[in-house]
Amino acid sequence: MNYCGECGARLSIRIPKGDHLPRSVCDQCNTIHYQNPKIVAGCIPTWNDKILFCKRAIEPRWGLWTLPAGFMENKETTAEAAARETREEANAIIENMALYSVFSLPHISQVYMMYRGQLKDGLASPGEESLEVALLNEDAIPWDRLAFPVIEKTLRLFLEDRRQNQYRVHNVTILKHPDGFEFEELP
Repeated sequence: MNYCGECGARLSIRIPKGDHLPRSVCDQCNTIHYQNPKIVAGCIPTWNDKILFCKRAIEPRWGLWTLPAGFMENKETTAEAAARETREEANAIIENMALYSVFSLPHISQVYMMYRGQLKDGLASPGEESLEVALLNEDAIPWDRLAFPVIEKTLRLFLEDRRQNQYRVHNVTILKHPDGFEFEELP
């Protein structure tokens, strides 16, 4: 961003008084333009013992499998965003949604909020952003073809909780290292 969204004047990068990070600040009206993390909301849609997966028809990770998820829009709740993404990517309606996990991904400035819920009538079909959709049981999950580490971790936590029939909200930080990812879960 080079120009102020409030008055159109040029922006400069500086640390505002009382702050500790460099920000884009308007040279004319002193408006501070913050760049904050993006929120991604998604869902673990289930039908009996199966989970709904979407094969991505968009980059990044075209052709790999994921759970329905995407960026939250203005003026919607995280649950509404998760339900909308499920409708958009899989033409599916979710019922009985409950917050399942919160993932912090500081290396890409994102926060993932994943919900669990049941498919209404078990119906789904590919939306614009999906090549195909599939209801898969645990043995059929394409672990080596999952799009993102956060999806793999979500699934592993969910399957373990389902085996124990005890669901809780997981709070996980994903740290990226040169040799892979580290997952730190708060108790």
